[in-house]
Amino acid sequence: MKPTRRAAEVLLTAGFLAATAVPPAQAQGRDVPLRVASYNIHAGAGMDNVFDLDRQEKALRALHADVIGLEEVDVHWDARSEWRDLAGELAQRLGMHVSFAPIYRIDGREFGVAVLSRYRILGATNHEITRLSTQVPDPVPAPAPGFGEVVLRVRGVPLHVYVTHLDYRADPSVRVAQVADTRRIMAEDSGRKILLGDFNAEPDAPELAPLWRELRDVEPGAPTFPALNPVKRIDYVAVSAGVTVRDSAVPDTLASDHRPIVADVSLRR
Repeated sequence: MKPTRRAAEVLLTAGFLAATAVPPAQAQGRDVPLRVASYNIHAGAGMDNVFDLDRQEKALRALHADVIGLEEVDVHWDARSEWRDLAGELAQRLGMHVSFAPIYRIDGREFGVAVLSRYRILGATNHEITRLSTQVPDPVPAPAPGFGEVVLRVRGVPLHVYVTHLDYRADPSVRVAQVADTRRIMAEDSGRKILLGDFNAEPDAPELAPLWRELRDVEPGAPTFPALNPVKRIDYVAVSAGVTVRDSAVPDTLASDHRPIVADVSLRR
């Protein structure tokens, strides 16, 4: 397998759709505007469980985002996504840079999370956090990869962006460990930080409470799951000190079984 997605240095193209997105960010003084989003793409399938990457490309374009965290990303994983490299293909279609962080890598098949960025990716790390594997019988919690981090420079302002997908099980014990791991890893970096992801828990869940000591949860005022008649918000944009939230929204789309969350923020110089 040729990891073309990791070497993607694609020139950006114009023409993003903005019909369902919040209005474009405007600069405030010396602050640097940035639009970020998080979207669980359900391995390319919509709410109807039909694989349709064209539909997801349209939904992503409509976000008009500068940085997007993607969860449930297949890279040559299996027939459900036609054995395609979803991270690399979406980056190429959107004219964005990409960093893919696999959770699982089995005989050239990969599944994980990704960051798409208009800005060049200066560095990338696939961190390990506690996981309970879905790929082995009788799993036990253990460190495993799939907590992606990229370093960007946005109009001269350094920024760390992280993307994660926390455990889905009703028992919160693995998420408790994952939150502790997340805080420890993020504490290693100074400056402005943004955490994107599917946390599989609602904002007032006790296991998420430690995150809100250092981060601000961007509240878009709408649920994200399931995409059809959503009843809860389990998808997040969270920001550190030095990042000001200006607006946020949950666009209405059935291109996945989740709805995306998009936020306009400003990075303080």
